[in-house]
Amino acid sequence: MASGFFALLDDIATLMDDVAAMSKITAKKTAGILGDDLAVNAEKASGFMSDREIPVLWAISKGSMVNKLIILPVAFLLSAFLPSAIIVALILGGLYLAYEGAEKIYEIFVPHHAESHEKLNANMTEADILALEKERVKSAIVTDFILSVEIIIIALGSVASEPLSIQIPVVSLIALIATVGVYGIVALIVRMDEFGLRLINLNEQNNSFSDYMGRFLVNALPWVIKSLSVIGTIALLLVAGGIFAHNIHFFHDLLPQLPSIVKEFLVGLGVGFVVLLAVKLVMTIVSLFRKKK
Repeated sequence: MASGFFALLDDIATLMDDVAAMSKITAKKTAGILGDDLAVNAEKASGFMSDREIPVLWAISKGSMVNKLIILPVAFLLSAFLPSAIIVALILGGLYLAYEGAEKIYEIFVPHHAESHEKLNANMTEADILALEKERVKSAIVTDFILSVEIIIIALGSVASEPLSIQIPVVSLIALIATVGVYGIVALIVRMDEFGLRLINLNEQNNSFSDYMGRFLVNALPWVIKSLSVIGTIALLLVAGGIFAHNIHFFHDLLPQLPSIVKEFLVGLGVGFVVLLAVKLVMTIVSLFRKKK
C-alpha cells in the first residue's frame, strides 16, 4: 500500500518535471506573440480617465480569461481527435500574424486614412463616457480573443507530440501567463504617469530627485508604448517566420546560410507582404464591384 503511494508520488513528480521543462520551451516560442499582446493591450488600455484605467483593465482581463476558457477546450479536443487541424490552424495563424506585422510596416511608409476613433472630451456626459468605455472594452476583448487563439495554438503546436497529460497543464499555464502576466504588466505601464505625478507632488521642493524621476516617468509613457509597438511588430514577423520555417519544407530549406533569426524575419516579412497584397487586391475588387451596383 505504502509502496504504491510513493510510486504515485514519484509519477506525479516526474510529470511535474516534464510539465516544467515543456513550459519553458513553450514560453520561449510564445514570447513573441505575448510581446505583441502586451503592446496591443497597453495601447488599448491607455487614454481613459485616471480613475477608470484600472476598472477598464480589470474588465478587459476578465474578458480575456473567458476567452481562454472558451478556446482551451476546443483546442484540446482538436489535439485529441484531429491533430492535423493543429498544424493547419498554426499555419493559418502564421499567415494572420505575418499579415498583421506587414500591415503595420505598410502603414508607416504608405500614407493612408487612419480610422477615426471617438475620444474622451470635456463635453461628454457621464453616460456618454461609460458608453464609449464599454465600446472600447468590447473591442479590446475581441482583439484579445484573436491573439489568445494564436497564443494557444502556438503553445499547443510546440507540445503536439506530447501526451494530453503534458499538453493540458503546459498550454493552460501559458494561457494563464498570457492573461495574468500580460495584464499585470499593462497595469504597471498605464499607471506610469500617475506614479510619476505622485513623485512630483511628493514634496514642495522644486527640481528634487523625486521631481526628476516623476517627470521622466510621465514623459516616458508614450515612448514606452511606441517602443512596445515596434518590438511587437518585429516579434509578430519572427513568430510567423518561425511557424513557416518549422512546418513548411520550402521555407525550412530556404536560405540555409543565414542565421535562423534573420531567415525567420525575412520569411515572415515576405509572406506578410504577399498576404497584404492579396488582401488589398480583394478589397479593391470588392470596392469596384460595390460601386458598379
